[in-house]
Amino acid sequence: MQRFRHGSLFPLSRSLGAARPLSLASAVLLCAGACVGCGAGDGATTGTAAPVTETPTPPTTATVATNTPPEPSSDPLAVPADLPNGLLLVYSDFAADDNGSFTVPQPARMEILTRRGGEWSTEVLNDGDSNVFHKAMPFTPAVGAPGILTAGGSGAFVRLWRRGAQGFTAETLWTESFGGRFDRMRDIEVGDLYGDGRPAIAVATHDQGVFAVLRQSAEGTWAVDRMDQRADTFVHEVEIGDLNHDGVLEVYTTPSEPNRLDGGAQHGEVLRYIPSAGRASRTVVADLGNRHAKEIWVGDVDGDGTDELYVAVEALTRMNGERLETVEPVEIRRYDANTPADARVVVATLEDTQCRFLTVGDFDGDGKREMVAAAMRSGLWLLRPGSDPRGEWSVERIDPDSGGFEHASTVADLDGDGRDELYVAADTQGELRRYVWVNGRPRRQMIHSRAEPRQRMTWNITAVPVSLLAAH
Repeated sequence: MQRFRHGSLFPLSRSLGAARPLSLASAVLLCAGACVGCGAGDGATTGTAAPVTETPTPPTTATVATNTPPEPSSDPLAVPADLPNGLLLVYSDFAADDNGSFTVPQPARMEILTRRGGEWSTEVLNDGDSNVFHKAMPFTPAVGAPGILTAGGSGAFVRLWRRGAQGFTAETLWTESFGGRFDRMRDIEVGDLYGDGRPAIAVATHDQGVFAVLRQSAEGTWAVDRMDQRADTFVHEVEIGDLNHDGVLEVYTTPSEPNRLDGGAQHGEVLRYIPSAGRASRTVVADLGNRHAKEIWVGDVDGDGTDELYVAVEALTRMNGERLETVEPVEIRRYDANTPADARVVVATLEDTQCRFLTVGDFDGDGKREMVAAAMRSGLWLLRPGSDPRGEWSVERIDPDSGGFEHASTVADLDGDGRDELYVAADTQGELRRYVWVNGRPRRQMIHSRAEPRQRMTWNITAVPVSLLAAH
């Protein structure tokens, strides 16, 4: 059984498991040296602490080979001059309108962030056929060279990008107009979903509830196995796991009623499919009633060897005059293989209206996994299971000065030293940030910033081996 967290066939963190030419622009962004410590005192069940500014530290000059960890540094915050792994960041990009507001959609934008010679370097890839990349990830198909897999919206394209002598070219694996108002490939994940040892691509879409799996033939062509379709339905998230521990991978999705910004009820569910068992495998595993979710995470957080499903349930809100108020806050709910669909096993609550990213890793190096919840306005929260992982978890706000509509985050080990790092796109602040844990506490470093935060919305961050970015 193979599954690939965030689609990667290249394990970057110890805690997880027709072509056309395109122009490539590049720019160099210098690393900002400011480092900030975040977090409350140890042992707090719920708490908040203001960041503490620390003395900037220059990067070390050690050279990092692709498969060789860097030499240890006396400074735990030091970033090696060269990193074997980089980051893929995907955006909605906007130009200013006549009033100076950033409302004019631009071509889909992906940034490839790498570090060489002590500097962070960014390559920019645009796709004029879409106005957003919702996701990008490294991917090696069963047939063909590896590349960068993307999910684009408006128009809806799943593409595999490879670098050649003339730059990147895109192979379109699937494109479709679904017949509704929006055509978006909203999320993708990769795993051996049919038990044949070949990676298949699970795809969630807007806005006709289409969930499908892309399968590659022995000849290298791609076919679409359409598992579901529901009118006027948004599917935001797809995850892969094995909750019943039978060795067969399941796929989980988050269909909901159309998006609304004025508060009120919005029904949503979490569905399970077993692609190898066909369309009849469709099962409701979480009925969220008058609420919905746009973020789920599947994996083994509590360390018992079996996957769990975690659902970030959006707050229930209502309009009070011209003000949107919260009736019920964000809830992080847990589901095991035998949890009833109408159960409400809440392990944590967050005083916010939405949480779109759950990230799991052993951030403090104690051998146990933690979860970071990136809420829209209230910041970054560290969640730890207790002695009963199905009971209430400890909740600690580790950075209140971090936010964004999506608030994209990921866990990665870019320097290959065996320790998890947290990377966060704080769109409200217009910064990409790196967090490392020192003596059990998180420390924040800014990688780069943009002058106008509102110009872009970050949808996803994924680690990528630098070796995959070479020409093939």
